[in-house]
Amino acid sequence: MTHLRTSTKRTDLGLLALRAGVGGTLFAHGAQKLFGWFGGYGLEATGGAMESMGFTPGRRSALLAGLGEAGGGVALALGLGTPVAGAATAATMATAGTVHGPAGFWATDGGFEYNAVLATVGSALAVGGPGRYSLDALLGDRLNRPWMAAAVLPVFGLAAAHVITQRRKVVAAAAAKQETSEPEQVQAAEQAQSTGA
Repeated sequence: MTHLRTSTKRTDLGLLALRAGVGGTLFAHGAQKLFGWFGGYGLEATGGAMESMGFTPGRRSALLAGLGEAGGGVALALGLGTPVAGAATAATMATAGTVHGPAGFWATDGGFEYNAVLATVGSALAVGGPGRYSLDALLGDRLNRPWMAAAVLPVFGLAAAHVITQRRKVVAAAAAKQETSEPEQVQAAEQAQSTGA
């Protein structure tokens, strides 16, 4: 019985460390977007960047991404509403990963490795729970019921799929527009050259 208690304490301490590390990282990342903290650019500049990446409208996308990261991060770190916090984290990171997808998996090449790890941790915590050293446990797991993960993971997954689909449409439309404008630019340059302009 002593081995089981020690094992449970170690697991709970490990979950606390995981939640604190990942949750703190997510909070900082979201605060960069929302407030310009930790070397970030704030909501307006991040909104412009997100618009250029195909997330439209950019400011709203930056706000939602920032809230998903900062809010999900704080809730994960505290172990509060863990199924919802984990699902929000997973959905936000899956969506962010689409920006890095063309570069492949590895983060060293600009890939989605980092996003995949955070999404996996969020999903695992949503399903497995925060452990004994959490606000969920302190509140009698009222916000951490077994059915909650099964309910919220698909909802957040569908929301992420919608955002990803919309982004792909915007990116494809921008690429098509660029392709049609390139021949026109070449033709205009040739005309200018032939007229001596």
